[in-house]
Amino acid sequence: MSRKLALASGEAVRTACARGLLRTGLDEASGDVVSRAVLAERVGWCADLVAGMVGSLLAGHWNAADVDVLASGRDAGGRRLPSNAWMALRRLGWTTTVPAGVKVNDRIVRMAQEQAGRVLRSVKWRADLTGGILSTWPADPRKRTGVEWEQLRAAVPGGQGLASSVIKGRTRQAAAFLNTNGRLPVDVFELEGVPRVARMLLLATCDRQQATIERSDTDPGRALLRLQLPTRADPRSYRDWTWVACPISLPPTVPADAVLHLPTLRVTDGKVRADLAYTHPVPKAKRAGHEVALGVDWGLNTLLSAGTVRLETDGRITASGAGGQFRAAGVLAKQHRLRRQSERLNAKADHYQRLLDGRPDEHVQAKHAVLRDEIQYLSARRTNLNDALAWSAARWTVDQAIAAGASVIYLEDLRSMEAKGMGATMNTRLSQQVRGKIADRIRHLAAEQGIAVVTVPARNTSKHCPQCLTPLRHRKAPDKPTVAGWKWAICPHPSCGWQGDRDHGAWRRIAARGLTHQNKTIVDKTSGHMVIRAVVDTLEAAAVITPTTKASGMDRSKTGPTARKPSRPAPRRRRAPSPTRPHGRAGKRPEGHAPTDRRLPRAAHRHQNVTTTSTPTTGHQPRGAALGAGFHLHAHATPPRWETIPETYSDTGSLS
Repeated sequence: MSRKLALASGEAVRTACARGLLRTGLDEASGDVVSRAVLAERVGWCADLVAGMVGSLLAGHWNAADVDVLASGRDAGGRRLPSNAWMALRRLGWTTTVPAGVKVNDRIVRMAQEQAGRVLRSVKWRADLTGGILSTWPADPRKRTGVEWEQLRAAVPGGQGLASSVIKGRTRQAAAFLNTNGRLPVDVFELEGVPRVARMLLLATCDRQQATIERSDTDPGRALLRLQLPTRADPRSYRDWTWVACPISLPPTVPADAVLHLPTLRVTDGKVRADLAYTHPVPKAKRAGHEVALGVDWGLNTLLSAGTVRLETDGRITASGAGGQFRAAGVLAKQHRLRRQSERLNAKADHYQRLLDGRPDEHVQAKHAVLRDEIQYLSARRTNLNDALAWSAARWTVDQAIAAGASVIYLEDLRSMEAKGMGATMNTRLSQQVRGKIADRIRHLAAEQGIAVVTVPARNTSKHCPQCLTPLRHRKAPDKPTVAGWKWAICPHPSCGWQGDRDHGAWRRIAARGLTHQNKTIVDKTSGHMVIRAVVDTLEAAAVITPTTKASGMDRSKTGPTARKPSRPAPRRRRAPSPTRPHGRAGKRPEGHAPTDRRLPRAAHRHQNVTTTSTPTTGHQPRGAALGAGFHLHAHATPPRWETIPETYSDTGSLS
């Protein structure tokens, strides 16, 4: 379903996706209520029919010739292929057949052709990349020379802006094939093989004869999805297909004025999940013309450091405040413990698999099955933890930009950073970061506010002084200026003398570089993201922060001895009396001293140090979860400085 939105001046159309769940349905033919289990079974039958046709299409056209024809955008007669994948496949004559004796309508075939067409179109980029790597195979695959890198980037379409980590990953894949088979693969189709088909229903390709979705007139938070589903696994006639009406509770992230589109259905763990696409107007983000920018620097112990800078009318760039930090040492420590546990379980499962290959044993097979289930459960925990961390960090970043009135967020591009040469522990911690997820969530949340998100080159952002571009001297701490380290940065230039946290200097450099290079911002054709490709020396020379000195009228000269401060600070007290209500677990703390018997421990005191990657030997005490702290016990962030928090749509429920 597609309906055009009426846009005002300065607005753009944004299409987003939200998750929903089909809990029940109503069979319109019989009037019976369809339970969750029956609904999942019927959707699964339909998904199996579609997956079978998708598999046959991929097996018949998984080759370089057919993929090139589809990617060319022209048919045999020279006409332009439609943008819809299922229409393009029909124009080329790539059809599929259903199993003998099974009756499906044309919309079911459309979903199969659309899914197969999307897979075949997406493999074109990987085919060109793999072909460029194979045609310029280096003498040493582990380390290319400068000339070999130039030859490779010239052979790959868009290779100049491609991250080196992506190229190295494909090179390792081809090298593994070489070690196994004694030769290089011909192309990506021999290297990867036919992909596995996902069980899902792309209802967006259907018309009203197969599925419809309408929003409730009385309750904007509810919608009704009607679709045809089979009553048996092998429908023999159209009588075996009936209409089922399924109510959907829309998440609060879907605006009331948004236009709903037909969702994609997936069956997971006996539940029917729906990816609800919707379109709504948002402020249009601009590529240039920014005056206030938020610079964001990635870190390890401190996950994010951010602050705002302003481009003055005379061309000077000034920093607004000291910035803020998002620290998640406890969450990252938990992530590393789960990783260590997953590694041990996988090693144990591999040992059981080797035993079963030599001699099948029912007892060992039962243990192996239990381990596989535990590994899947542990993987789900790690995924949920990463998602929660990504949403929390992204929400904090966008809130900082909104509070400061910034129209752009500049992120350093670390796609090419590889974790190597710093020890096993540090390499593992760097490789387990969730920078990609956080960047995607930041773009998602910033688009609702019309804030542009631009990636800038990360070269020398932590190395040079933000005020004079002199190479910095890094020390261990501000009170140890002679001890070498990395956390504290000191500018050696006599006329500058800037010093501060390494990460705080980096976000100043990132924001200043973005403002001076904003006219060089382009939109990447592959990802659609705004990027700044390279650093221009003349513009970089102007990317310096001008220090601002605030004059004070107070006379601070020494006129007498310094007043002695008490060694014990005054206890914290409530600023207002507590309300007159019964005290209980849900009540507020009464006025007076802060409680000392149930103080929440810091993350580092619960085996949550930033360098802790092993399982603690002492017993686990879930004090934070028991007291209601949960995820936020281990994540600490600088709050945004605003009087009233603006109302936003993307309020993630798990982190609110």
